[in-house]
Amino acid sequence: MSYKAMSHRDVLHFINGEYTPGTSGLTFENICPVDGQVIGRVHEGKRDEVDAAVQAARAALKGPWGRMSMAERGEILHRVADGITARFDEFLEAECLDTGKPRSLASHIDIPRGAANFKIFADLVKNVPEESFHLATPDGAGAQNYGIRVPKGVIGVISPWNLPLLLMTWKVGPALACGNTVVVKPSEETPLTTALLGEVMNDAGVPKGVYNVVHGFGPDSAGAYLTEHPGVDAITFTGETRTGTAIMKAAAVGVRDVSFELGGKNPAIVFADCDLDKAIEGTMRSVFANCGQVCLGTERVFVERPIFDEFVARLRQGAEGLKLGRPEDETVNMGPLISKEHQKKVLGYYDLARELGATVVTGGGVPDMPEDLRGGAWVEPTIWTGLGDDSPIMKEEIFGPCCHISPFDSEEEVIERANDTVYGLASAVWTENMSRGHRVAAQIECGICWVNSWFLRDLRTAFGGSKQSGIGREGGVHSLEFYTELRNICVKL
Repeated sequence: MSYKAMSHRDVLHFINGEYTPGTSGLTFENICPVDGQVIGRVHEGKRDEVDAAVQAARAALKGPWGRMSMAERGEILHRVADGITARFDEFLEAECLDTGKPRSLASHIDIPRGAANFKIFADLVKNVPEESFHLATPDGAGAQNYGIRVPKGVIGVISPWNLPLLLMTWKVGPALACGNTVVVKPSEETPLTTALLGEVMNDAGVPKGVYNVVHGFGPDSAGAYLTEHPGVDAITFTGETRTGTAIMKAAAVGVRDVSFELGGKNPAIVFADCDLDKAIEGTMRSVFANCGQVCLGTERVFVERPIFDEFVARLRQGAEGLKLGRPEDETVNMGPLISKEHQKKVLGYYDLARELGATVVTGGGVPDMPEDLRGGAWVEPTIWTGLGDDSPIMKEEIFGPCCHISPFDSEEEVIERANDTVYGLASAVWTENMSRGHRVAAQIECGICWVNSWFLRDLRTAFGGSKQSGIGREGGVHSLEFYTELRNICVKL
């Protein structure tokens, strides 16, 4: 089955190396958010499909995949990455069909970084040392202890719709590099690239059952059945905190391990001594990139009072200069939201902000799009001022192209305000005083704090959220800690 068949007809499950409609007979529409057109039908998985995928994954652990050396697995994963790159245009078209994001964005970030995740983690696992200890014993001969890392088993991967290929391979890459097998449940909004990857896996020589995909929804569908399945040894999930809570409850049965990256209400702190050009450019990206649908994006901006008015004016100018339109238009730098349902949610916050008395600096509604795009999930890039920190606009994750800008007067004040949230995923600090940059960054309660940058990621570093933004860390050796079990061997000498 080719990409053309997937993207314009049926999107099938990928189980044990083969595309299959499953047994449920249920399908749902795959809708392009650019214009609201149906681009295909997706087969929904239920308990039978999930069970078949888990059984295939468990069998593969005992098959050729489980007997391969780390080097052999690494060679195959390099071929997977090369296979994505060789079919770059297909993956790009599929990602843009599903998400509506500009090709300029997806071609720069989503597809190349999605491919790179396989090579990076295949190479990384070869360079992590294992521990060894000599133990003295009463007879004087001693004992030698050493650790070995073994695969955790079958990993349930539940991936989001905002960066579908990139965030799915961010999990699948290290999971496979460590010798596990996976069952992936992609978002129902964005099934195409996850399904297409099955072809690449087969072409690269990945054994049957190592990579499995079951499509569907959460409750009473593939997501719930996957997280509840006793044959799943660990679960990794990126998405809403509410969904993460439900998954964690399911994972408690059988005491399965979890790694979650959840919601955020991320702050940016802009000091008066910043390089204003850099701060505006970085904040523009952190607020509006991918139509604001980035877990690490900024929704709360705190600006030191002496530069507050100028910052608001310049960010407004930048927002009003964004061009919305079709992904293939090279001049477009902002696409639609993922769905009409999400558009309704974001517009609800736009309405609420007005009701609460916010000053709408720019935006706040639906843009006037050409006739052929009016069925899409479009919203205006939006900036507010004038609301207090206790407002729902400042407390709740909106996940759209919007932010509230507030003035502040002191370092101590802004740190306290930035931390006044149940979330703790990311933050950004803009200052040319590096003593202040280090000092403030260390006090923000989050998983990653950027100083004078945003979305700059070294995949060797720990990544994850604090508070209600997640549990666990992935990236670098931290991915190995989640995707493997450390087993100790004690040899009496």
